[in-house]
Amino acid sequence: MMGVLNHLSTLLLLSLLPPALSHVVEKFSDVPQCKNFFLNGTTPNLPGILVGGTVQDQKRYKLICQLFNNIYRFATLYDTTNRIPVFSAYTFTGPPTDPRPNPTWMIEPQLNGENNSPEMQKDSKEMNNTKQAGDNDYKNSIPIKGVNRGHLFPCSHAHDLDTQKSTFTLTNIVPQVVSFNNGRWKEMECKVQTTLKLNCKDANDQIKAYVVTGAVPSKNNTLNNRVNIPDLMWTAYCCYNNNLKQWVAQAHWGENQKEDNKTLPSNTLAELYDMLDRHYGGGVQVFPDQCPKGDILRELLLKDGDVHDHSVYDDDCVYSSVGVKGYYLPVVLVSVLVMMM
Repeated sequence: MMGVLNHLSTLLLLSLLPPALSHVVEKFSDVPQCKNFFLNGTTPNLPGILVGGTVQDQKRYKLICQLFNNIYRFATLYDTTNRIPVFSAYTFTGPPTDPRPNPTWMIEPQLNGENNSPEMQKDSKEMNNTKQAGDNDYKNSIPIKGVNRGHLFPCSHAHDLDTQKSTFTLTNIVPQVVSFNNGRWKEMECKVQTTLKLNCKDANDQIKAYVVTGAVPSKNNTLNNRVNIPDLMWTAYCCYNNNLKQWVAQAHWGENQKEDNKTLPSNTLAELYDMLDRHYGGGVQVFPDQCPKGDILRELLLKDGDVHDHSVYDDDCVYSSVGVKGYYLPVVLVSVLVMMM
């Protein structure tokens, strides 16, 4: 009897929630807190998928305002056919203040049923995850396919402990080749963390950057015959630099394949859009026009030093130098903003 009452009370509570609290939404703009993960509330434009903030195939693609402990943490466009995210968008407001938590892998209940809880929940064998990846899909993924769980919104870019924990929802995860995930992709994430921390400060000297990270699916490479293993991963940021009194932007991408010991180069937004146009058919735009598409600004003073190829990062982006006897010489990136498109 008590179980029935608890179930009824839960249903009553959910019925009293305002529509804007719904985790899976028709538009990100339906939830003001979720809209704020995008610069000026402007969502990426991906032809055939998301145009003008509207999903083109609403049976396949779902917009998720990622809710954890009653707070919206980031936003995800999810592909229920490939069972991987198309992208996750978040604001970077500083590096983590706590060590990386032990992962509790979660799922999005509303992908399993519209009337389910709007809050991400721990996955279990009882869940019917027909439209999303489950924890079981990644069982033995390393020996079978050579992939592990790759974050789009990395835990190392989450400022507080609860936001760190929220990144462990499987709707923020793609199967990523182990050496790529643990190698040059992690190295890039940590370098970008340092760049954003030191150079993306507003007029109030507060750290803030807008970041979107996505995955381009493969044609038929799958994990557990269900979860698409993407061919490529990409990320881009845009932020205001108060010292320069202008917006700056940068992009990175790499093929999801075995490590080739090459660092991921920095690219312009224009180069990123050209690359993504080849996959999505033209018209890709990640950020509003105020973010420079042209030659990126590389003269961002990395006071902590750009570690380049002579350091190894742990999961908290703490690095140690290698190949240098007894000390580490920091390197400063140098370049100029040549043009803005």
